[in-house]
Amino acid sequence: MALLADPDAPTDIALRMARTLPDRLAEKAGEGRRFDVEVISEPFTSGTEDPPTLMHRIMNRGRSENWDIVVALTDLPLHSQGRKIVVDLSHEHGLALLSLPSLGGLRLQTRARRAVEEAVLGLAGPQATGTDGLPRSQPLLGPFAGRLTPVHPGPVGETETADLRYVVSGPRGYLRVLVGMVRANRPWRLVPGLSKALAAALATGAIATLDSTTWSLAGALSAPRLVIATAGSVGLMIGWLIVDGELWHRSSEASPESRQRARLYNTSTVLTVGIGALACYAGLMVINLVWALFILNGRVFASMTRTPLDGSAYLTLSWFVASVATVGGALGSGLESDEAIRAATYSEREKERRHMLQGDYGDQPVA
Repeated sequence: MALLADPDAPTDIALRMARTLPDRLAEKAGEGRRFDVEVISEPFTSGTEDPPTLMHRIMNRGRSENWDIVVALTDLPLHSQGRKIVVDLSHEHGLALLSLPSLGGLRLQTRARRAVEEAVLGLAGPQATGTDGLPRSQPLLGPFAGRLTPVHPGPVGETETADLRYVVSGPRGYLRVLVGMVRANRPWRLVPGLSKALAAALATGAIATLDSTTWSLAGALSAPRLVIATAGSVGLMIGWLIVDGELWHRSSEASPESRQRARLYNTSTVLTVGIGALACYAGLMVINLVWALFILNGRVFASMTRTPLDGSAYLTLSWFVASVATVGGALGSGLESDEAIRAATYSEREKERRHMLQGDYGDQPVA
């Protein structure tokens, strides 16, 4: 069998999974069965996110290599008839297409491994059929379906390669996919990916820490005002990155499904950039605190502000300077190219998907 994985995160997950998957499958399958697992990393979702098209690609790839079972992993959210797909299965051809965002953002490696195990065992074992000759939608355990999960069988078109589909629905399903999309974007990589913005923020913070006017302002601000300054600076960075990098999309199509898809993508963008901006703010606060502890002189500070340079003063100054530095970083991000911002914000598959949406689906960036 083969694990066909999109580059980046799906490939990483597949490689870690392959270390233990053969033994786990053999143990669960019993009867002396043996599974040879091969990991193939290639962009099989390139140019499309249409599930039937992807299943045909997987089927053709499996035939060319004579694989008995092919399980494909992608970090793209897949949709069909307004529903968000977890997995498509074809028992006739031994195929499974798994959308990782639909597994959520927590314990993704474990959930993906369990999902792949269930898919492989279901494809390799006998499958009960209904009166129409199609596989029955029998309840699956683990990450596919259960009493506390929003996963359930979904409709499959008569002309599709898949014969069984599991989807997520409802508010919990929406949240599950949204968290999975944000995790796939790896928001913690946002700040290191924007070198010019980071340099501007660090320079602004370093200079502001040495300014006596900043000392006086920080000491005069109450906690609520510092919170407002934090919210304002982080909000400015989020808005600036989204507008300057043209990350916001709206659908030119009038269908409810298209608008729902655009809302999902835009919400994931805001959360991804928001988490990255908050991580940037926290990092700046720590760096500014260390810089202040190293560079400030208590007597000079007291002579200028007429307050002692104690722990509270250090913390308040670092907090306020982090807000100032975040604004400087937001302005510095204007020096970054749109492509650099997108590269720092999205995974490789998500960048390609958004480019494809602009060209094929009519979703237009809003500046």
